Amino acid sequence: MYILITYDVATSADGGKRRLRQVAKVCLDYGQRVQNSVFECSLDPAKFVELKQRILRIVDLEEDSVRFYHLGNNWRNRIDHFGRKGGFDIEGPLVL
Repeated sequence: MYILITYDVATSADGGKRRLRQVAKVCLDYGQRVQNSVFECSLDPAKFVELKQRILRIVDLEEDSVRFYHLGNNWRNRIDHFGRKGGFDIEGPLVL
């Protein structure tokens, strides 16, 4: 499944900057950053549950917000990209 994650962490609250860094690090473990607080992830259901649990243990639900958009298997037809930094095919070949 293809998941889009967006989050808004209140950095003015106590520990907010730390939470912001932690959420970003967790998201990087599972996917690709496409904007500051937006990540695209290609995950199996078990990995999605793991990712969601890790993020929800970090955020303060009274101060912060997290959204998980399920784009499904037909995700390529659901994304239009315009502007700088062209699209990233997370399922394409990895060149090192």
